Amino acid sequence: MLRQFELIEKVRSYDPTADEALLNRAYVYAMRAHGAQKRASGDPYFAHPIEVAGILTDYRLDTETIVTALLHDVIEDTDTTREKVEELFGAEIAELVEGVTKLSKLELSQEHLRQAENLRKFILAISKDVRVLLVKLADRLHNMRTLHFIKQPAKRERIARETLDIYAPLARSIGVHRICEELEELAFIHLNPMARDAIIRRLEVLRQEQGAAVATVSQEITSRLDAAGIPARVFGREKHPYSIWRKLQRKSIGFSQLSDIYAFRVIVDTEEDCYRALGVVHRAWSSVPERFKDFISTPKRNNYRSLHTTVVGYRGMRVEMQIRTEAMDRVAEEGVAAHWRYKNQSYGFDAEHQQAAGGRDPLINLRHLVQVLEHGGDAEDLVEHAKLEMYLDQVFVFTPKGQLVSLPRGAMPLDFAYAVHTDIGDTTIGAKINGELRPLRTTLQNGDVVEVIRGGKPVVPPDWRSLTVTGRARSAIRRHIRQTERDEFIRLGHATVDQAFAAAGKSRKDVSLRPALDRFAAASEDDLFETVGRGRATPTQVLEIVFPGLKADEREAAAARRHIQDGKTARLYVRGGGLTPGVALHFGECCSPVPGDRIVGILENDGRGLTVHTIDCEVLAEYEDREELWRDLQWTPEAERNALARARLTATIKNAPGVLGQVCTIIGEAGGNIVNLRMHHRQSDFFDVDIDIDVTDARHLTHIAAALRANPSVEEVERAKG
Repeated sequence: MLRQFELIEKVRSYDPTADEALLNRAYVYAMRAHGAQKRASGDPYFAHPIEVAGILTDYRLDTETIVTALLHDVIEDTDTTREKVEELFGAEIAELVEGVTKLSKLELSQEHLRQAENLRKFILAISKDVRVLLVKLADRLHNMRTLHFIKQPAKRERIARETLDIYAPLARSIGVHRICEELEELAFIHLNPMARDAIIRRLEVLRQEQGAAVATVSQEITSRLDAAGIPARVFGREKHPYSIWRKLQRKSIGFSQLSDIYAFRVIVDTEEDCYRALGVVHRAWSSVPERFKDFISTPKRNNYRSLHTTVVGYRGMRVEMQIRTEAMDRVAEEGVAAHWRYKNQSYGFDAEHQQAAGGRDPLINLRHLVQVLEHGGDAEDLVEHAKLEMYLDQVFVFTPKGQLVSLPRGAMPLDFAYAVHTDIGDTTIGAKINGELRPLRTTLQNGDVVEVIRGGKPVVPPDWRSLTVTGRARSAIRRHIRQTERDEFIRLGHATVDQAFAAAGKSRKDVSLRPALDRFAAASEDDLFETVGRGRATPTQVLEIVFPGLKADEREAAAARRHIQDGKTARLYVRGGGLTPGVALHFGECCSPVPGDRIVGILENDGRGLTVHTIDCEVLAEYEDREELWRDLQWTPEAERNALARARLTATIKNAPGVLGQVCTIIGEAGGNIVNLRMHHRQSDFFDVDIDIDVTDARHLTHIAAALRANPSVEEVERAKG
């Protein structure tokens, strides 16, 4: 733990004007306020805020931020009030401390709702002052460093999951890469230690095989640049285990196929030297097509600037390089924190320096989330949309007048329309891409010119949500759909409640639903049916409340999570424009859609009705010119919460004793249920196996596939589609 004088000396080392008396008062007040409180490690609680303050001094933040770090838990964990903080330390620090407060005393009944409500208020707070977020990130970083002291595994997992889902992406969104990377690695230790250990073992082997080559490549790059008169620092760096794991999840490749486990960073003096160095590298070695990115002329949304290229270098080795200046490198590691400096006899955030460095407003990404809040929606919607905004990389497209619009990678025309203006999105009826009329499900590419075709008044079909990836577009669509979808949920809930009553031999007309209305705080039967239709209550729960002595059989209890492939109940899980009454619905065996996949329907000509396919199913190529047969579909809340789906993975694994058992163990530990195995193409060294697995959604399936890829005995894993 930093002692009082050590903390003050660290602050004064970069800010000679720091208010030493204010820092002393905050240090002493934090110690006294937390008193005899203990942390899970057994250390005195006041050690935590002091360590948080110490982390922030490494980023050279101003005195007010350091004081906020020292006091950030006093409102929540002691008798101190906001008014008391303001009286002792001023209004600015009081507002910052209140913004950082965890809000864990909110009396919400469900954990995921509490997290969502905290996130809602937290985003509103940090959108006003980025220092709130920096203190919160340092707070979470120290908590993660000491997470192993918490004895309950479930609590450790919850905190690690929240860190990975919310705090690491928030750090990335403002460019604080160093904190983001450490948060991801610490969360990975607790969420998937087996996968992490497997990757670390593979990295150790790789270091022995390629260690000498890395040194040789560094020397070769340095000598080439020296010969061209470009002074530079060159060093190799190894991808972190979580970064490798994320790539295994994102791409259907094995560990051995990753080409960028080692990358080289080239640090030069000026922006001009960056481009000169790039020319030297490309003249010396062959560049890999489509692997060059210029983030200097077009920075990322978090102000990251660098040149990226991949060349075929030493002994045919693919070499990834990042070329940047010292200033760019600092922003790449520290993000918005790199712009705190001493200027005009005061110390603080230097907006002019940030702008001169080519950056944008550091909070622009978070203000997108504030727009999501303004569109309304429940707390769960906010979490979903916030993750979408924070996780996705970007693509650059243009309006017909040449205005640049930055969107997440994978964005479609509706995302573009809502990014320009909400009214434009609401009235969109079509789009032209590079002058050609294209479907709204078309994925936008870098450099596309997009022209929106608008109608007279807002018309937002329910299936539009499957045609967007940005939180801003989805929340605006959700706002419109909420006005028209209530009847649909009432009909769905009405039908499923009637089914449950009929299965139990009861008639709903013979009883009053008042007990169920009271239990779920519903003002009317329609409100109750809507609650069931949205998946917030099950038909079985309604039945048991109305008939408290009724013993539901095992089949009814299992209905809370039944297979989507059950044709009798398929309409509970899919909805969209093509689901007209009387049309049969079934799921394509070619691609086995699971909740979370983007899906479309194909109206079959042979009378079989509507077949549901994943958007990337190979079978869809047969219908490419038959637009009249396509129907845009989406999953219902029932599918997302209470369904099981069967999917198939095809794996290539080593032909060795015990390997198949390892595969089955990995799948079981990841929560998958194997229902069928079929081996084929068996050879002396490898064989292929088709594995049919029951999973809850696409994310669950991706998790299983990535866990398999991390195993050294598994060469390839792909999802069977088409």
